Amino acid sequence: MQNIIRIRNATFYGYHGVLSEEQSVGGKFEADVDIYTDFSEAAKKDSLKQTIDYQKVYEFMYKLALEKKYYLIEALATTIADELLKNFSHIEKVAVRVRKHNPPMGGVVDSVEVEVLKNRDEL
Repeated sequence: MQNIIRIRNATFYGYHGVLSEEQSVGGKFEADVDIYTDFSEAAKKDSLKQTIDYQKVYEFMYKLALEKKYYLIEALATTIADELLKNFSHIEKVAVRVRKHNPPMGGVVDSVEVEVLKNRDEL
């Protein structure tokens, strides 16, 4: 059985971007994660030990988003996907979306979003 745990709109203030102003002033970013796993045993036994603790996933994502400045949100999303697969053994597949609000594009744009889909065997 394959189940999905979703974390939506994990929001953080980061210093990611190509422009020097983005890396010094910073901006609002959001991330979504879809975690593909089998939590059927955890559901039967009502046991956190047999599933993925999404609070730990959130804390892990938040740390990754703040510990380094990235030029590209593509690099940030890929790092989050890779590190989740490496550090949480019950994750079979992951989809990570990162949004950058008010990107400097010379016009009015609410956000830009990238998505990374990775399976465990792609590491």
